[in-house]
Amino acid sequence: MADPFEVRMRFTNQLRQLNASVNSAQKAAQYALRHKDLAEDLHSCILEQLERNGMNTRANIMYFIEHFLDLAHRDGGHTDYIRMMQRDIIRVVDAVAPEDGSGAANVKVTRKVLQTLQSKNFLEAQTVSQIEEVLRERDTSASMGTSPANGDVVMRGNAPPKPDRRQIEQRIEEDRERHKRLRENIWAVPSGDYAELDKMWEETSDLGEDDFRLMAEERKEWELANRDGCPHRREAPSNGKAD
Repeated sequence: MADPFEVRMRFTNQLRQLNASVNSAQKAAQYALRHKDLAEDLHSCILEQLERNGMNTRANIMYFIEHFLDLAHRDGGHTDYIRMMQRDIIRVVDAVAPEDGSGAANVKVTRKVLQTLQSKNFLEAQTVSQIEEVLRERDTSASMGTSPANGDVVMRGNAPPKPDRRQIEQRIEEDRERHKRLRENIWAVPSGDYAELDKMWEETSDLGEDDFRLMAEERKEWELANRDGCPHRREAPSNGKAD
């Protein structure tokens, strides 16, 4: 059996070194899954690093959680990790996007990951909805310079420290890399004879009242445009000869 202290230290270092690349997330996730006998300890490492590190590291760990739970579910036999994350999701959100405004830039990240976890049935819709209300308050409060807890205006001396230029540049670069990968995934089509058709079918929304109303309006416009026939036919002489 591996030394628990060494496993914990290695996993902690991997969390600190997370970035926008998939490889860094896969490496950390696979390491944790290999040591599932220490699941409780490694889960506590995730919470500790969320609460101790800066804005960018917290965002990277939030994205890692999405990848980690997905991998744990696919591999099977790792329900403890999923269960513990479901139990502590409020603590995770409070660490990534705290109410003091220091994580205002991470609200969007947190919201995106939560929606993905809900779509994959890792979180219940009611839980995500309740957290969304809190995030909305924190996002609004951060933009107005007030405290979500009591609505008081945050004085400059009590305001959370702003990220330095290096952190901002690092965040921009990592966001650019994620957006690039997202665009690649959008256009990626799995193999199979009907894979592209299945993908389009799944991504197409159901018909609603707005769709039927739009179709009726377009049909009406088409009928008005063609009621008197084509314009070149109306302008032609009745005997079919040019003047």
